[in-house]
Amino acid sequence: MTIDHHLKEFHGLPVFEFPDEDARGELPGAADVAWRISTPTYRDPEDEEWGPRFERFLKAVDPGRVRAVVVGGWDEAYDTSSAAIVTALMAANNRLTGLEAVFLGDMEAEDCEISWIVQSDVTPLLAAYPALRELAVRGGTSLVFPSVRHTGLESLTVESGGLGADVVRGIVGSDLPALKRLELWLGTDEYGGDSTVEDLAPLLSGSSFPALRSLGLCNSVIQDAVVGAVAGAPVLARIEQLDLSMGVLTDEGAAALLDGQPLTHLSRLDLTHHYLSEAMADRLRAALEPHGVTVVIDDPQDPDDDGDEVYRYVAVAE
Repeated sequence: MTIDHHLKEFHGLPVFEFPDEDARGELPGAADVAWRISTPTYRDPEDEEWGPRFERFLKAVDPGRVRAVVVGGWDEAYDTSSAAIVTALMAANNRLTGLEAVFLGDMEAEDCEISWIVQSDVTPLLAAYPALRELAVRGGTSLVFPSVRHTGLESLTVESGGLGADVVRGIVGSDLPALKRLELWLGTDEYGGDSTVEDLAPLLSGSSFPALRSLGLCNSVIQDAVVGAVAGAPVLARIEQLDLSMGVLTDEGAAALLDGQPLTHLSRLDLTHHYLSEAMADRLRAALEPHGVTVVIDDPQDPDDDGDEVYRYVAVAE
């Protein structure tokens, strides 16, 4: 599976594509939409570049009322990092004074495959916008996220086909006292996802993120190990929504989840894209749904079997 669409909604707002220079029509109110600023990743000479388009956007709207910005594509995103985009956003912090949310890298496969998107150190955005409430990043290549402190961030999402261990350690080692929602796509080692359960230790121990209520550890080739660790983790007691989807979860991991701490306090458990048997899926539903837990389990994935070895795949890799 690949990502085959752009965002329709972000930060509770409909996404609106900031138009080309020659477009006609009235723009929506600055605070009424999440503004998507995007240029072609495979640019023709006459195409506007991302930097000039962003400057034109800042002049076309009241920047002080903009609440959310979605960065789409930029020229050669498969070869050129997001560093210049981050710098441009930082430089506009005295104009985007009401900015609450940034999504960096809203590209579908036709624009750039997720594991080809070249990112950079995104944490300067947090320093530049102390009132930022939501940050989302797509793409793990060259992504840098050292441990930081930010008192306002409530939601952090990192989507990747492979998330480096240093990035995982930086995130879970950060001081984010307001963080309510964390979603990490851990991915596969074929695309740089070399993190282990041990790298998640500060998160699972409950010592990080005291406000955390929604946790997603998704898209992992080591999903059984991740789920087993979550089952016994102190942090689980305060989680209300648990997302363990998109990975290679088997009956072994699901059994560990059922044998671990009680899950009946959850409002939602998402296990979409899994390799569970029908009997195990039924066990999960029977254990949790009578307690009011919404259990999301779709049809199982079919592993590839070449006779010697069984292959299972995460939902999003390349």
